Amino acid sequence: MIRKTIILSLATLVSAVMLRAQNVSDLIISEALAEPDSTGILDGYGRRGGWIELYNTSTGTVNFGGCFLTDDRNDLKKSIIPKSDNRTKLGPRQVVLFYASGRSEDGTFYAGFTLAPGSCVYLVSNDGRTIIDSLQIPASLPAGKSVEKLADDLRQKHFVPVETPAEPSPAILNGSQTGGSKAQRMAETDPHGFTLSIVSVSVVFTALAILWFLFWLFFERPAKRKAAPAKPKKQPKSKAQPDEEVAAAIAAALDMESCGEDYAAIAAALHLHLSTSVHDIEPGFITIRRTASAWNNKQLNFRKKPE
Repeated sequence: MIRKTIILSLATLVSAVMLRAQNVSDLIISEALAEPDSTGILDGYGRRGGWIELYNTSTGTVNFGGCFLTDDRNDLKKSIIPKSDNRTKLGPRQVVLFYASGRSEDGTFYAGFTLAPGSCVYLVSNDGRTIIDSLQIPASLPAGKSVEKLADDLRQKHFVPVETPAEPSPAILNGSQTGGSKAQRMAETDPHGFTLSIVSVSVVFTALAILWFLFWLFFERPAKRKAAPAKPKKQPKSKAQPDEEVAAAIAAALDMESCGEDYAAIAAALHLHLSTSVHDIEPGFITIRRTASAWNNKQLNFRKKPE
């Protein structure tokens, strides 16, 4: 039973981690363009128009099929992303582009609305109620410029909208990464890897200590309890006095009542017991048998007994 509980707990933990890695809440609207210029990108139909870029901030693949895109806070289900398309799975640290053509029937990656300066784009969860992320397009945004969210390290999940118009970078990761990644910063501060080694060894020993404690708690401790001999029950203390005191009290009582006659009888019985005329039949009883003697020998009688 205990083993099943541990296995179930571990399976639940792994499932929770996997589900968390595939949660649509890890998606953000990383960039948007409202009005293209003559250098804007073309969609699959050879048209230039606005577009919306989504970015997966997690380290797991996210399936955003069934989610919604909208520019109206009062209509969160304005443009649905089809579930039937296998391309709705977005890998870790990857981006996907949606064309704001106003015609969702054009394909999976076409939104059913167009963008304009001053509008706000919303990414809504597949429940149709939860807003996952939003991006405000400034009203003063020039044509051919985009608004984007940046972070110093792309591994961070906190992206800040930048109001300064940016050069469009559709389907390309945003961020200057001026701060460098954690690995790069670690290489600069600890070039020989001593800190990493200490942390790694500490993590391993901590994990082993936790595993040992769990093994002792759920397996070794119950086994020792089963193998330990049962403690003898304490006998209740007798209220009677020690045997020596009882014997002395009985002897004193007999002495007072019989004035020594009982002692004489006991002495005679012991004398007969030590001789050949006594044989014990039952424990605790002295049986005296009459034996042949000169007093009852018929051959020594001088007279014949009357018949």
